[in-house]
This record gives sequence, structure tokens and C-alpha cells, in this order.
Amino acid sequence: MYEPAAGPGPLWRVDAARTLFVGPLDYNAPHQHGAPVFLSSLGGPFGVRIADGPWRACEAAMVPAGVVHELRVGMDPIAVLYVEPSVAGADAFRPLMRDVEETGAALVGRSNVISLVRRLHEDRDSAAWAGEALDDVLDFGGRRARRSIDPRVAAAIGLLEANDRLSLADAALAVSLSPSRLQHLFAEEAGVPFRRYRAWTRMRRAIGAVIGGANLTEAAHAAGFSDQPHFAHDFRRTFGAPASFSLTGVRR
Repeated sequence: MYEPAAGPGPLWRVDAARTLFVGPLDYNAPHQHGAPVFLSSLGGPFGVRIADGPWRACEAAMVPAGVVHELRVGMDPIAVLYVEPSVAGADAFRPLMRDVEETGAALVGRSNVISLVRRLHEDRDSAAWAGEALDDVLDFGGRRARRSIDPRVAAAIGLLEANDRLSLADAALAVSLSPSRLQHLFAEEAGVPFRRYRAWTRMRRAIGAVIGGANLTEAAHAAGFSDQPHFAHDFRRTFGAPASFSLTGVRR
């Protein structure tokens, strides 16, 4: 059985297309994300539970946006990769798995990227080359990783990336839709409602600030949270674990 080497600290990477975490996790309480997520161990199994379904042991899992799930990892390192809905859907992750089985709305199976995950975890300098590696991962299996969504939803996502305080009404006006119509289209295309995706965008901004050297209080203010406790509460709701654990000792 593979014995993971101790890495230099958790790796986070946030860019316009995706968010990556590689590091140890223990138990993540029920939570849901604003983007589809792929998880891969470094070789051993971890546990995933979708909604109220049974616990499943696997090397890899794919969970669509908005699907409630929880994790048991036992302090082993794991890779967690999110891709933004304007770039790709959950099907982008299917080529990264084999021996796939469905469980609820998710997929579990074995991982095709364990060697990459090990390198990302163990290489102290992996933050410098992780972006190029992720480009290769999302292109694995051809252009299935690319996605075309309704241009009005894509425009609304672009507006949120520029201003994560944008209201649904203002976004709808900007893309020439009624708020109710944009809400319906957005949930259909992105997998989560407008407001939940806005919260996800704000969370990504806060994590990006930590990667840039900010402490949790500075990151909270930079991302528009009222204070650090508000950010900590939303982080736990988004990831099912405390920010103080997941964002300590981030590699830069």
C-alpha cells in the first residue's frame, strides 16, 4: 500500500477556470459546492457519502455542482479539483476515472491521475507547475472538457467574476432577461442558483487572497465578507471543514 510522504503544506490554486486543493483532510461534514468537483486519493481509499445514501469507499469521485456530500479521509492527503461551469461540466472528469459506478447523482471509482496527485503533494515547488498540469488533466481524453453554455448565463458569470456583489436583478438587466428567467436559466446551466454561485465566487476570491499572502481576516475583507467569523462560517458551509485547518501553511 502506498505510504504518502509528508508534503510541505496544503496546495491551493485558484484561477479563472478552476480551483485546486491538495493536502490532508479528515472529515468534511455535509456540504455542497457551486461547481462540479473531482476528488482523487494518492492511492488509498477514502469515503464519500452522497446526500442520505450509503458510504462508499473509492479512490476517486465526481460530484456535480449543488449536490450535498460528505467525506471521510482520515487525515490522508487528497486532491480536490473544481472546474467552473462556464468552462466545463462534471463530464470533464469522467476520463479521469475507471471502474466507475453511480451513487446518487455522483460517480465513484478508481483514479487515473494518482501519480500526478502524488507529485503535486510531494513536490515543494508544485505550485509553479500545477496550472500547466491542470490544463493537461482537463484536456485528457480530448475536448470533452470544453463546454458551451447559454451565452446569457456565461455573461452573467463573467459579471460575477468582476463583481461578486452583483445582484440578480442587475445581472438580469445586463443580459436582457427578467430576474426569474435568469434564475431559471442559471440553475439549469450552472447546476446551482445564482446566489449560491455568487457565494462560491466570493469564496474563491478569499482563497486567492490567502494564496497571495493575506491572513484570514485580510482575506475575508478582501472578498467582501463582513468579518472573519462570517468568512469562517461560509467556508465551513461550503467545504464542510474549518478554514483554519484547510488554509494553514498554504504553499506559495
